[in-house]
Amino acid sequence: MENKASSGRFSRFQKLLTYLRPHQKTVWAGIVALFIVNLVGTYLPLLIGTAIDELQDVFDFQRVVFYVVLLLVLASLMWLIRMASRMWLFGVGRQVEFDLKQQIFDHLLEMEPAYFQRNTAGDLINRATSDVDNIRRLVGFAVLSFVNTIFAYALTLPVMLAIHPGLSLGAISVYPAVLVLVLGFSERLRAEQLDVQQALSDLSDLIQEDMSGIALIKIYAQEENEQGQFRRLNQDLLNSNLVLAKTRNILFPLLGGMVSLSLLILLWFGSRMIAANTIQVGDFIALLLYIERLIFPTALLGFTITAYQRGEVSIDRIEAILSVEPLIQDHPQAIALPLSSVRGHLRGVNLSYTYPGTTHPALDHLSFEIQPGETVAIVGPIGCGKSTLASTLPHLLDIKPGQLFLDGIDLTDISLVDLRRAIAYVPQESFLFSTSLRNNIRYGNPEADHPLVEAAATQAQIHQEILNFPRQYETAVGERGITLSGGQRQRTALARALLIDAPILVLDDSLASVDNETATQILQALQSGSQQKTVIFISHQLAAAAACCDRLLVMDQGRIIQTGTHSELVEQPGLYQSLWEQYQVESRLQ
Repeated sequence: MENKASSGRFSRFQKLLTYLRPHQKTVWAGIVALFIVNLVGTYLPLLIGTAIDELQDVFDFQRVVFYVVLLLVLASLMWLIRMASRMWLFGVGRQVEFDLKQQIFDHLLEMEPAYFQRNTAGDLINRATSDVDNIRRLVGFAVLSFVNTIFAYALTLPVMLAIHPGLSLGAISVYPAVLVLVLGFSERLRAEQLDVQQALSDLSDLIQEDMSGIALIKIYAQEENEQGQFRRLNQDLLNSNLVLAKTRNILFPLLGGMVSLSLLILLWFGSRMIAANTIQVGDFIALLLYIERLIFPTALLGFTITAYQRGEVSIDRIEAILSVEPLIQDHPQAIALPLSSVRGHLRGVNLSYTYPGTTHPALDHLSFEIQPGETVAIVGPIGCGKSTLASTLPHLLDIKPGQLFLDGIDLTDISLVDLRRAIAYVPQESFLFSTSLRNNIRYGNPEADHPLVEAAATQAQIHQEILNFPRQYETAVGERGITLSGGQRQRTALARALLIDAPILVLDDSLASVDNETATQILQALQSGSQQKTVIFISHQLAAAAACCDRLLVMDQGRIIQTGTHSELVEQPGLYQSLWEQYQVESRLQ
């Protein structure tokens, strides 16, 4: 167990060095500055002791002025160099904070969507903010304090021993006990700090979820239940903080008391030695000043330990994110696929996929072929695998090689950037950013001019409605598009996909909030372009699918069980005929 803890601590230290490596010149400049500060600080007590002994024998005002000026010059030099060291080392802490936040954000953008289903947004946000802040304190304050303590002891102790070995050893005799105390509490502090960080993450998760689902909370009048849940998590955080505070309040006063004991030992024995004339007053004063020099870094050891323990926990939590390799990424021999060369031919060969943690396949040996420029509807009951199939096309799911092909090329071999430029995918949930309608529509091409934005909106049947808004295309949609209706959000998302003009368009039930007539007009507009797209239309709007699609693929329990045109399938006994009859009944009842 001890070996495992030591190995983990060494691993964290190595990771800390990795964070510091890009800024090693600044770190070394700060360390050298700290060394100079401690070197001058070690000389000052000797100078004061020498001055006292000299002036005790013969008082000379000119010598007093000389020593005062010299002390002021050296103290000012110390202050300037100390400020430089603090600026350099604290600045490195800020640089590491910047680097880690950028690294985490870049890494998260590479992760597949399934990763964010396994890890809550609140926890990820907490790690990217609170934990990164703890690491900043570790590489700033803790490193500065730790290095300063090493230099203080390394330079001060030899001089103290040279002045009077016995008295110096007696004064620092309590310091080994201080070290033992610190080591005894370190693992306990680390575990308690981990509890605090986890409790904070749980609280962040709840806040993030409740802010996103505030409408649902109010619809079901669950404010009181959510308040109770928040109170419980907040109480857990309070309890964890109180346990940590209790440990600190035990440790830190003990450290301060034990360090102060060294000063009492020096005063007790030193005063008797002066009386016995076995030590000069100047040397005794120098020893007093040296002990004073050691008291502060030793007493600060408690705060340094806290910063280090927080940093250790946070390193583990940050590395838990950065160490996860994306399941979906380009391999070294990824094939580039220029957009101009994409025809839009799709072929599935025994395509299968099972979600992690489940045993029943969502896709079960699907085989199909979609020709370039063809509009194909995929229909079937809820949960039959339609959305899963849609997610495989832009390679959002980790499918195995040899199952899905674009223009004859294995989809898993194609560069992800090129593949996703070739496939415009509009998912079920029409996510919009908290910005203007114009910026949402041109998200895939931020440099697109206004005529292109209008053309995409017109094709998506949303242009006229936008013109009715007071600020038209500058209308802010609010968080997640809350100011728009469901149909407006879906058509805005569709316009966003249409603007990039990809050869393949996948509509995953993304017109569910649009009436059948509008859905039909949209599909007809897609077919009337000069360069006809390959369109995969996943929907429960069978009338639109029947009117506009070249073929229909009927899915059930992860398999394609029927394929053909509407007129062919409606005459065949089977699932599609049942779905069409049910749709007809529901349409008459509306």
